[in-house]
Amino acid sequence: MAKDKAKFICQECGYESLRWLGRCPGCGRFNTLVEEIISSDAHPLHLSAFSLDKPRKILEIKTEKEERLVIPLLEFNRVLGGGIIPGSLVLIGGDPGIGKSTLLLQVSCLVEKIFGLTLYISGEESPQQVKLRAKRLNISADNLYLVSETNIETIEKYALELKPHLLIIDSIQTVFYEALSAAPGSVSQVRECTNRLMHLAKRENIPAFIIGHVTKDGAIAGPRVLEHIVDTVLYLEGEKYSNFRILRAIKNRFGPTSEIGVFEMQDRGLEEVANPSKTFLAERAGDVSGSVIISSLEGTRPILLELQALVSFSGFGIPRRMTTGLDYNRISLILAVLEKKVGLNFSNQDVYVNLAGGVKVEEPAADLGAAVAIASSFKDIPAKESTIVLGEVGLAGEVRAISQLGKRLNESSRLGFKRCILPWTNLSALPKVEGIEVIGVKTVKEAVSIALKEMKDG
Repeated sequence: MAKDKAKFICQECGYESLRWLGRCPGCGRFNTLVEEIISSDAHPLHLSAFSLDKPRKILEIKTEKEERLVIPLLEFNRVLGGGIIPGSLVLIGGDPGIGKSTLLLQVSCLVEKIFGLTLYISGEESPQQVKLRAKRLNISADNLYLVSETNIETIEKYALELKPHLLIIDSIQTVFYEALSAAPGSVSQVRECTNRLMHLAKRENIPAFIIGHVTKDGAIAGPRVLEHIVDTVLYLEGEKYSNFRILRAIKNRFGPTSEIGVFEMQDRGLEEVANPSKTFLAERAGDVSGSVIISSLEGTRPILLELQALVSFSGFGIPRRMTTGLDYNRISLILAVLEKKVGLNFSNQDVYVNLAGGVKVEEPAADLGAAVAIASSFKDIPAKESTIVLGEVGLAGEVRAISQLGKRLNESSRLGFKRCILPWTNLSALPKVEGIEVIGVKTVKEAVSIALKEMKDG
């Protein structure tokens, strides 16, 4: 008779070991390997999600036009690539209290009103608690079914009986499969339950959304276990004390990645922001030093943001460096370039850099804007309101080309900006944009010199 086997599985990355290790060889984290008993009674899942009898030539395979479930929430549709794909499995993660359950409850109500029955599975709250949230959000739906259940087999039974147009699981870490002896939320349980939900969604053509908890670093718990299984991965981001929420697509098999949707938390839930650039710039103070406008390309959408820098004398031996919304190491690199190539001395200066609105930008096109903002604050010379600054900064002090400049300039011109400082190498293939003057620069020193000269002349 077969005996149960024990494995030690990393709860961060899913690495498996036959013995306990203090440090996981997969992700390098300490004390993350947990013993899980693999029962001999547990049988692997033998379900086929696709009906391919034999291998076929790619030219013989016929494709049909994908029909999406389009709801009147345009920012949500944009992130998914145009709407909800039937049969897709979508994972949404975010910090506790950021609004994941609120957003999906709103989505389920909109789907119910247009397409029909939806099923909301809550593993953390009772149906009465979900009803109270729906009442607070002024949500009323005749065919929105609620149930508090954590057994994956029971969930599958409900889904097969009701045949919903949308299935929501809140959250996947609470769901368990009885044949596995591991605790709910462990890597084995999460992997098995997500696989079963994936097969259910593909077989029955039901779109399913699952909510995933995040680790203290902000990544979805067991990220490689979940993200490789699902079709789409969404993150709901936002500062704790800011009303704005950013829904970002990290992975999307049916649309562009890195696409974002902007929402604002109101008393009645998340309201979409139709014009994010105008919203983020609404509270900008005009005649102040250290404020520069940049254009960040998020997926297919250019968004104008205010980048703020404050340089002040440090009373400590080691000056402080703080960043919000931008990579700390990238700002350290820009400070080194400004010291070496422009001649600005920050050895006794505290430097604070912030992106207003709680937005996070990772692309290097914001480098030159950060350099000009820091130099502006250092010299205490305010920038003109009608100028935007774009470009990537290299270690030699050069300004490198950036992509999709036409979209950025069109958005800038639409909001009334008259001048753009950009990389010189972009000028050769630059599309003509009415109403905006472009100034090409080769080095950071040249960009700072032109920007400061323009500020003085203004």
